[in-house]
Amino acid sequence: MRGCTLRALLFGAGLMAAVALPSTALAQADDRPPSTRAIGEEYHIEVGGAIWRPSLFGLIASEQFGIVGSQIDFVSDLGFTKTQFLDGRLVLRPSKKSKLRFQYTPVSYTADSTLSRQIIFNGIRYPVNVPIKSTFEWTVVRVGYEFDFFYTDRGYVGFLIEGRYTQMSASLKSPLNDEATVAKAPLPAFGLVGRAYPLKNVSITAEVSGFELPDIDEDYQANYVDIDIYGTVNFSRHLGVQVGWRRMNTFLRVKTDQGDFRFQGLWFGGALRY
Repeated sequence: MRGCTLRALLFGAGLMAAVALPSTALAQADDRPPSTRAIGEEYHIEVGGAIWRPSLFGLIASEQFGIVGSQIDFVSDLGFTKTQFLDGRLVLRPSKKSKLRFQYTPVSYTADSTLSRQIIFNGIRYPVNVPIKSTFEWTVVRVGYEFDFFYTDRGYVGFLIEGRYTQMSASLKSPLNDEATVAKAPLPAFGLVGRAYPLKNVSITAEVSGFELPDIDEDYQANYVDIDIYGTVNFSRHLGVQVGWRRMNTFLRVKTDQGDFRFQGLWFGGALRY
């Protein structure tokens, strides 16, 4: 009987401790001041995606057999129109101020048109009034490192160092000819990025990066500027929706092929974080 009473007392004490400990821990947590850190900044992995529908300006030219190519306009010559594209981003954040960034931006246009003027592409002459099917693909892969040298609970300023792989391809097909050209180049980039939180769950981010290849060889010329400004509304530390405006200016010349492009416009997307 005495053993049963002792077991009952031990069981009751253990039950009271199990109830009291969580209550004590909760009371201590309630005594701590609320966090001032912005929502959306506590993560190690961020995956983002966006739909971008930029306005279009572009010129391409391709020389072959010593025959200078025409400056071919994307809109007036080839009939390209505004098209939406997907853009993918990945951020790995090993520490509060350091980020490894990856971005993949594929741009692709296709159109059927009739030439209103004679053009020369890849050494081949395309006469007036010939129907053509044209395609243009421009892909940029960005791999970079960001260090936020100034960091607070409500914003930061950092610098970017990137490597960019750019590939351009174009083709013109007519009943008489079928020509295509490809140019590709790995290039560095440098830039600045800043973010501010006017509200704890709302941020505004601005990013500028670019590069100009030194004038060493006339067969290889490149310069570009990438501007991205966007706002994010974070519903939780794991999920946010975004809207932004982006502009990419690029001039690329690789031996006999060159392109001069400008894409700019609004984009809509979101981000998942862990």
